[in-house]
Amino acid sequence: MSDPPLFALLNEVSIIEHLARNRLERALPEGLRVSHFVVLNHLVRMGDGRSLVRIARAVQVERPAMTNTIQKLEARGLVRLEPDPRDGRGKLVFLTPAGRAARQEAVAIAEAAVAPVAGDVSIADIESVLPVLRRLRAALDRARD
Repeated sequence: MSDPPLFALLNEVSIIEHLARNRLERALPEGLRVSHFVVLNHLVRMGDGRSLVRIARAVQVERPAMTNTIQKLEARGLVRLEPDPRDGRGKLVFLTPAGRAARQEAVAIAEAAVAPVAGDVSIADIESVLPVLRRLRAALDRARD
């Protein structure tokens, strides 16, 4: 008995994410974790000036974990925090030039870490599945609680 197509797709994506994350974690520069890269990548994709709470919600982690991650990124000079004018207690997170550079370096490292083991999966293959995966991600994102 085979699994339903949607479950099979989600299962494959989950396994790919796990395997790729492990390769990336081993390849990243000393002190930069995948959790750090996720935040840097989110800020590049979605834009600067996001609240810590909003970033935590977007990447599906608890606020204390995000606070810890942001503090580490700030200590490395990869992000800067500014007071949130709409919330006196809140902070907005901005990428620094070093943060943008670290994200670009991590993207290159990720590509280099996975490309040699990608087998016969071509760039055309990857480009052909990206639209479907993006639609599925957007649908799941809209339905999130």
